[in-house]
Amino acid sequence: MSLSNSQVTSNLRIVSAATAHGMREPARVLVADNDPTTGRRLISIGDKEGYHVVTVEDGREAYRMLKQNGDFRAVVFDMTMPHLEGVEIVRYMKSEKRLMRIPIVIVAGEHGLKLITECFAAGALAFLPKPFTTEQLRRTLSMAISSQPAKTVEREPGIEAPQASTTKAS
Repeated sequence: MSLSNSQVTSNLRIVSAATAHGMREPARVLVADNDPTTGRRLISIGDKEGYHVVTVEDGREAYRMLKQNGDFRAVVFDMTMPHLEGVEIVRYMKSEKRLMRIPIVIVAGEHGLKLITECFAAGALAFLPKPFTTEQLRRTLSMAISSQPAKTVEREPGIEAPQASTTKAS
């Protein structure tokens, strides 16, 4: 499904008005996983829950996104990705003042005690072993997002809530 230019403009106006008039901004979630299934599942969850999901395919892209704009309510990283592994990005985030409060979920195909301990020691909030169900992923993401307060400003009557959206970072 594609939106017409007028629908895009209309949605942008709603989001801009909502932001300017105190409505909650959709929670932005960064997902870095070289397995597209995880990204698709999170995009589906985002559509249903009202999150704005940004997906990237490797650790280097996630690092760039965080450096560029760290305004995420939660992040989900695969433990083993090309270029930078999930735990390396967690350590980077915990060393940066503007990123250290963002809740981090690590997903991984291997689930040894040493790996899980390393993820939590680095600063991850949650660890989700693969394979996982969509419901497990939804609940874990919901818990991560709810652990950080939403941004709100004064609300003006008559402004509709912004719609959730998804973005594929390029």
